[in-house]
Amino acid sequence: MRLRVVTLNVWNRQGDPKRTGLINLELRRLAPDLVSFQEVVKSPDHSQLDELIHDTGLHGTHQADVLRSVPPHADRFGGGAVATRWPHRVEEVLDLRMSDANDVPWCSLAVTVPLPGEGDLLFIAATTSWRLAAESARERQVVALTDLDARHRQPLPTVIAGDFNATPEAASIRYLTGLQSLGGRSVKYHDAWEVAGEGQGYTWSVDNPNAQSEIDRIVRQPRHRRRVDYVFVGSRDAHPKASCDVQAASLAFDLPVDGIWPSDHFGVVADLEISTAPSA
Repeated sequence: MRLRVVTLNVWNRQGDPKRTGLINLELRRLAPDLVSFQEVVKSPDHSQLDELIHDTGLHGTHQADVLRSVPPHADRFGGGAVATRWPHRVEEVLDLRMSDANDVPWCSLAVTVPLPGEGDLLFIAATTSWRLAAESARERQVVALTDLDARHRQPLPTVIAGDFNATPEAASIRYLTGLQSLGGRSVKYHDAWEVAGEGQGYTWSVDNPNAQSEIDRIVRQPRHRRRVDYVFVGSRDAHPKASCDVQAASLAFDLPVDGIWPSDHFGVVADLEISTAPSA
């Protein structure tokens, strides 16, 4: 069956207040089946996730729905969230804060999604530490994410999507794509953009005015562009009796509407063909 996956860092409540509505309109047009959101704000009296998926037919879960405590700064910077075409079951919420990367209020969510006629699929909405110098923490975080997959893996290939705050050359991404080991461990996931995307696929770029001020503050270098948002799919190694072929990958939320840019990140949309039958 054909499956459309979208990931987007929503950028909490910063910027123009019309942004959330614009993201909702684009989600209705894209009609995704699985969505990974980062930096989604939720408080006792307001849910940005509800606004994002209003009238999309998607079923949503915010990390605050399942966490026993609220991470520091979540009220300002939001948290992780997942939305699926079919009702999902939450398997685990993973808090990846570490002593040397304690500034990540965005947890990762693992949910099982029943695909009609195919069976159950594990979908992980993920994120890792944002600081430029935090690659050591990101390495440990991606290993924790692959352990999360191993704990709840289904026969259908796992899909992991989110903002990883690292470029394809980083050790954390190379580990996920099977190009290097970490701590004597190795895995293999397919990077949807590498398989079917065109061009560089930059998702955090000075070409986006919402991102430019943050890039000026954090990177402090001109003309900065990087690909940090990904859709990964499990490989034959972990799923020998099923297949997930990446048919297409493209940017989303990468153009302004009436002068308003939807977020400080561009999103990624990937079209997958998934089946319980292994590829020939």
